[in-house]
Amino acid sequence: MRVAAIDCGTNSIRLLIADVEASGRVRDVVRQMTVVRLGEGVDETGEFSAGALERTFAAVDSYGALIRRHHVEAVRFVATSASRDVTNRDEFVAGVKHRLGVEPEVIRGSEEAGLSFAGAASVLDWDAERKILVVDLGGGSTEFVLGTSAEVEHAISTDMGCVRFTERHMRSDPPTDTETSMTSFETLSFLENVSEVMPLHETEVVIGVAGTVTTVAAHALKLEDYEPDLIHGAEIDLDTLHQSVEQLVHSTRDVRAQMPIMHPGRVDVIGAGALIWGTILDYLNKVTHGRIVSAVASEHDILDGIAMSLAHAQARAPSAASAKPQG
Repeated sequence: MRVAAIDCGTNSIRLLIADVEASGRVRDVVRQMTVVRLGEGVDETGEFSAGALERTFAAVDSYGALIRRHHVEAVRFVATSASRDVTNRDEFVAGVKHRLGVEPEVIRGSEEAGLSFAGAASVLDWDAERKILVVDLGGGSTEFVLGTSAEVEHAISTDMGCVRFTERHMRSDPPTDTETSMTSFETLSFLENVSEVMPLHETEVVIGVAGTVTTVAAHALKLEDYEPDLIHGAEIDLDTLHQSVEQLVHSTRDVRAQMPIMHPGRVDVIGAGALIWGTILDYLNKVTHGRIVSAVASEHDILDGIAMSLAHAQARAPSAASAKPQG
């Protein structure tokens, strides 16, 4: 069946229109990302700004037109970190429902993590017994999901992300040593908390998803342009990744903006994101006693998990998941 999955995060809103086969395989029809910075200032004010809502609703209007054009049978709109606790959440929900005919689901972090794991694991061919850690590094939150290709065993969502930490710590251009130290220190604090509830030391394979990870991978691969087919599934050693992290963290915004792999909406937040990713990988190398020496980048993530969940829901109850966008 043809479905539309929308993932609305802190930094970007993304659309996947796909055909989901009976086997569960997801075949892309349209995959699109728009940086709307919905979570801009939320860490400080506790609400979505008028400008952020305007940018987001404009993107939703565009996505609705694509959904109608491609004759989608079912739509699911998932809203993540930034949408959980804001005071004007009702305005956001009403705006989306008016445009698409479906309410955005503000899902729990554990469900977000599970969808990300399903999306990543669905396209990477690993030994079913190997322990896979999927890290979904977003704008306002980072999810950690540990399990095998057949089963999620542990999942946790943390309040760290590239937008949140840029606003909180890394405001200089380029960031100062004090700012990078504070970012690393808070990242390590979160990782220690994760380790208390999840056996990170069991990790055998690390898969990173979302824009920060794939941008760092593109830089590490020395691509002349952002090429998803070359990034997806690329396994890169930690030394190479750390070289890219260092360059992205300490470059000015003007230098980053000139990089052909860099989406304009990531220019000002990639430094914090790259530093979070590098700190996570160092920590995993340490707790696994050197077993983790590389990381895999995946272009398939929560969007694919949402699409798969839609198809499964439709198969169980054909009338429950269907929705047509308004307009």
